[in-house]
Amino acid sequence: MSVDGDVASGSVSLKGLLLGLGGLLLILIVGLLIYAFLAPRPVDTTDPAIFHQDGATVNYCDLPELNGTGKTANDIPKAYTPGCGYSRTPLPVLAACTEPLAEGVVDMRGLWQSASGEHLERIEQCGNRVVVTAFKVIHDFRVDGTLKNGARDVGAVCNNFNTAIHFDNGVMVFRLFDLFDTVTRSMRGDEMVFALFNGTEIPTKRICHYPDAVAGKDAENESDQEHLNGH
Repeated sequence: MSVDGDVASGSVSLKGLLLGLGGLLLILIVGLLIYAFLAPRPVDTTDPAIFHQDGATVNYCDLPELNGTGKTANDIPKAYTPGCGYSRTPLPVLAACTEPLAEGVVDMRGLWQSASGEHLERIEQCGNRVVVTAFKVIHDFRVDGTLKNGARDVGAVCNNFNTAIHFDNGVMVFRLFDLFDTVTRSMRGDEMVFALFNGTEIPTKRICHYPDAVAGKDAENESDQEHLNGH
């Protein structure tokens, strides 16, 4: 009789534990959804001048000298993605910054494209600050491993997200909500390797200019905007 009672009691305890874990998971999912789609965006401190000209016309092999003679990372306002994504490639955010890279920070500056042409991103750096511009989104952050100074921007479906970023043995690691690693970036010879959490690696090569397709699309978007403004 007592054995049956112990079994029944154990079953109830296990069921309660599973229900409790399920409840916590549901609360976590609901909380993340509320944050992703209902939380207000940060106050936009982006310098509007970065949108006054086409960033696709810049030579990205001509990198700023980080010799400390110009602005520091703190002197330049943090940039954010306009709306759900920019329509024209912005000018470099850190163009005037010459603060030397912080200790432990690997130089990944430049315009990088995969062999297939599908992955294209621009990386700017000075001090411990990094700006990654890709897929119509601007991610401006510090590599200090904190959410406060991490990438607080929009995702693929215009959702809020927050990522803490740090360097680990030369690898730039992105931790979503500072809970789990999502993507990394690292230098491998003359390549910048973008890697996903599942181990997929996308090697990219440095290029000096945005492909003609991007520059042409930017010009088309600018023409459309001028037409709308004229009417």
